[in-house]
Amino acid sequence: MSKQFRVPDLKAPRFRQEGTNILSDKKFFKDLKEKYRKHKNLDESTIRQIIKRFNEVLWETVIDTRDGVQLPEGLGHIFIGTCNTANNSNIDFGKSKKYGVAVSNKNWETDGKLAKIFYTNYASKYRFTFRECWSFTACRNFKRAVAKNYPENWTLYVQIDSSQKMKKTYTALIVKELKTIEQNAQLEFYNEFDL
Repeated sequence: MSKQFRVPDLKAPRFRQEGTNILSDKKFFKDLKEKYRKHKNLDESTIRQIIKRFNEVLWETVIDTRDGVQLPEGLGHIFIGTCNTANNSNIDFGKSKKYGVAVSNKNWETDGKLAKIFYTNYASKYRFTFRECWSFTACRNFKRAVAKNYPENWTLYVQIDSSQKMKKTYTALIVKELKTIEQNAQLEFYNEFDL
């Protein structure tokens, strides 16, 4: 027997966490123009467009590559991982509201796997102050693009084991990548006719 689905009250009061948006902070633009004098002619809308375009290129590259992207200034690494679904049910709210019963999303097109966007800064090259306090939250466009592309290319991404710590998985991934680079460098100078 299916479990009855209670439609959420969309008019109920909500809690919204206060946050700062760097693209609406006047002090950010002032400090940027003082630090980089050659760009003082740029207006705020142009700087916003540059930042937004850079972010779009960044998340498009994360989606297209298996190993993800290393962020500039040594801030960390972002990649998409393939994970097993959790034991609890993944409710499809649109269909549940339509049919009046709880409908679970089983992800049959990806063999029950989920896509997750991972951010890590636990490699030795990302040693900066208070790195444990840093986190990453993907924007809506990034999440939607991952959701759209994942069912087509879900085998491309790194398989993440939920029983291991992220640090261990990431270290194994980096070691494998370094071995591949080293092997390619050795093959580059290999000449079978040179004895």
